[in-house]
Amino acid sequence: MANIGFIGLGIMGLPMAGHLAAAGHSLFVSGRSRRRDEIEQGATACSSHAEIARRSDIIITMVPDTADVEAVLFDTGGVAEGLSAGKLVIDMSSIAPLATKRFAERIAALGVDYLDAPVSGGEVGAKAATLTIMVGGSEAAFERARALFDAMGKNVTHVGESGAGQTAKVANQIIVALNIAAVGEALLFASKAGADPVRVREALLGGFASSRVLEVHGERMLKRTFAPGFRIDLHHKDLGLALASAGELGVSLPQTAFCRELLNAARGNGEGALDHSAIVRQLERLAGHALGE
Repeated sequence: MANIGFIGLGIMGLPMAGHLAAAGHSLFVSGRSRRRDEIEQGATACSSHAEIARRSDIIITMVPDTADVEAVLFDTGGVAEGLSAGKLVIDMSSIAPLATKRFAERIAALGVDYLDAPVSGGEVGAKAATLTIMVGGSEAAFERARALFDAMGKNVTHVGESGAGQTAKVANQIIVALNIAAVGEALLFASKAGADPVRVREALLGGFASSRVLEVHGERMLKRTFAPGFRIDLHHKDLGLALASAGELGVSLPQTAFCRELLNAARGNGEGALDHSAIVRQLERLAGHALGE
C-alpha cells in the first residue's frame, strides 16, 4: 500500500480518492478541503500542497484547467517544493498537451517521474470506478501506477510518452461533444416533425446510431435532468484546448468549432454549470421548439 496525496476533491476527484482509500492506501489531502471527511476511510489533512508531497510517495492532481495544475505544482508552497527523488506525480486533470510536456520536464529535473492520465466517464464513471484512463509517460512509471488506475477505472491505456494522454483526452472530448450535438439535433428534429422523441430514441438504440451518448445523454435531454455530471464550462474549456492545439498543427476542426460555439452560447445564457447534455437547450432556442412540445 502507498501513501498517496490527492489534490482536487471535486465532483470526480472525491469518488476517485474514495476508491483509493477503499483499496487500503493512505491518503493525504489539503486541510482546506471541506470534502475530505466524505472519503469513507478518512484522510490526513495537510497544511499545504508541499506538505502533501513530502508525506506522499505518489501525488495525484485532479483540478479544472492548465493554470490550476501549474499553480498546484509550482506556486509557492506547491507540490514541487515537497518532492524528492523517487516520487511520482500523476496529473489526472484535462489540460493542454504542450503544457503537460513542459510540466513533465520540470518535474523530471527534480528526479521525479510524471504521468498525464486524464479520464473520461464523468461523475457516473468516477463513482462506479469504471473510468477510461488515458496515460502518457514512461512505461516504468505507468506500471508503477497501474494498480492505482485499476482501482479508479476499467479501461486503462498507456498511450505513449508525456502529453500523449492529454492528446487522447482532447480527441475524446471532440468525439463526445459532436455526439451530444448530433443526438440533440436528431431528437429535436423528431420532436418538431411530430414524432415522440422518447420512442424515437428507443428505436435508435437498437440500430447503428446507438451510442453511449444516445443512451445516457439522450435520456438526460428528454427528462431535463441537467445536474452536472460534466459541466458545460469544462467541456467548453476542453474544446478550446482542441482548437488551440489544432491551430498550432494547422488542422481545421470545423465541427469542433461549431460545438464550442454552442457551449459558448450556453455559458452566455448562464448555463455553464449545467451538464454538457444541456447543449440541447441551445439547439432548442435556434429551432424555436423544445423537446416534447
